[in-house]
Amino acid sequence: MTNRLVCFDLDNTLIDRDGAFRSWARWWTDRAGFGADAYEWLVAHDNGGYRPRAELFAGFEQRFGVRISVDEYDRDHPTFTWVDDAVLAGLASLRAAGWRLAVVTNGAVVQQTGKLTHTGIADAVDYCCISEAVGVRKPDPRIFAIAAEGAGASLAGGWMVGDHPAYDTAGGKAAGLTTVQVGNHHPAPPADHHVSTVVEAFALIH
Repeated sequence: MTNRLVCFDLDNTLIDRDGAFRSWARWWTDRAGFGADAYEWLVAHDNGGYRPRAELFAGFEQRFGVRISVDEYDRDHPTFTWVDDAVLAGLASLRAAGWRLAVVTNGAVVQQTGKLTHTGIADAVDYCCISEAVGVRKPDPRIFAIAAEGAGASLAGGWMVGDHPAYDTAGGKAAGLTTVQVGNHHPAPPADHHVSTVVEAFALIH
């Protein structure tokens, strides 16, 4: 029997990326001696991580007179991420049932690898596919084919679980995967399934 694949997005799917950003922003602004207005500015302009960091931090410098280092952010921010035990247990259960698991994430190698390593997710899946490393971004279906090859699996009968309809749902459908949208972070075109948390998604996969 061909190994079947489950792909998971990372940010705001397996981990609470926005919560980690808020924790980092609070820590950084407190350490730098800024008040609540600087913290609130960062959170308001972060755009869920989709605003380029260099652009975000240039705006912060213009507003508050201090430049945040992108390199330092890439080093520090992943240490504020966490993964719930129920998520790791769900991943372990899928692997025990014979599924091959891949994280498929858009982003930079340093930042995403830091999160995957810090949380232990890297050890809980068969392959981590980071867009910067492979040169393809979701929703391009080629990234899912790369993930399948890396995980030693087939796309046939596979699943894609993620929070972003334009990247995760649309990309997964283009690759022929059954799709699950997690949460309500973004307006959603129809996925095959819609759940509140990734933990709920584990029970759907069969």
